[in-house]
Amino acid sequence: MKEWLYCNKRWHLMNDKIYKVLLFIAAIVMPVVCGGVVYALITDAYAAFEHFGFLKFLTSSEWSYTEGAEQYGALPFITGTLMTTALALLFCIPFSLPVALFVGEYFKGTRIAAVLSTVTDLLAGIPSIIYGLWGFYTLRPLIMALNISPQGSGVLTASLVLAIMIVPYAASLSAEFIKMVPNDLKEGAYSLGATRAEVIRKVVFPVAGSGIFSSYILAIGRALGETMTVTMLIGNTNNIPETITSTGNSMASIIANQFGEADDLRLSSLIAIGLVLFLITALINMVGKIMIKRARIA
Repeated sequence: MKEWLYCNKRWHLMNDKIYKVLLFIAAIVMPVVCGGVVYALITDAYAAFEHFGFLKFLTSSEWSYTEGAEQYGALPFITGTLMTTALALLFCIPFSLPVALFVGEYFKGTRIAAVLSTVTDLLAGIPSIIYGLWGFYTLRPLIMALNISPQGSGVLTASLVLAIMIVPYAASLSAEFIKMVPNDLKEGAYSLGATRAEVIRKVVFPVAGSGIFSSYILAIGRALGETMTVTMLIGNTNNIPETITSTGNSMASIIANQFGEADDLRLSSLIAIGLVLFLITALINMVGKIMIKRARIA
């Protein structure tokens, strides 16, 4: 009996060690993969940075692949990316914040809030190509009919569809932070005679504000890397957009459009743009995660 107990104990200890080793291997895979991606991007982009210079590459607006006189600069695509993302965020806030308040405060715990949350989650799961097709065949002709833009495609069209795509992310995260506001604080405000609007303005927003802000930071990270929808709607011209109705290109769309036919210095330049996009997105997501962590601690 003692031998059986001893063997059983050793077996459990061995299983525990094997389990810990497997967990360690699984945990270390992600940093290794991330490091491998960064290393591959840096090594493949090095030729472009060495040829043009890092700062010149980022600030140049030329994109010419004429043999013997190649000139590549990322400024038009960085500008196009930032313009579409900023406009998408501007269009997103007036729709996502009311949805978050509806679900997280006004109708918290009710069936209608659950239905709206489900619909919002479904919108988040729709493939980007579907949004792109809707924008191309529905929104683009509407913009042309209203004489907003003669070609229909452009920064504005891409931003409008991009805003619809990021509304579910911003609304869902914001609603969760609004739900986390302690009821004692709200009840205390009500007992002092505050209205629902005053409670939201003076209690909910100050307490959940950093979390809501971080939700939009993460939504920006989602918008920055969107490829297919932007490629279908932005117009795909290699120039700096002068107005919101102008055509242009984003960092993701220029890579998608030209990667298949690029080689040598042009390919290295596209990978360099990918590296810049990776760094910007990683930085924004990191800021968002830090702010979410602080909001939960508070």
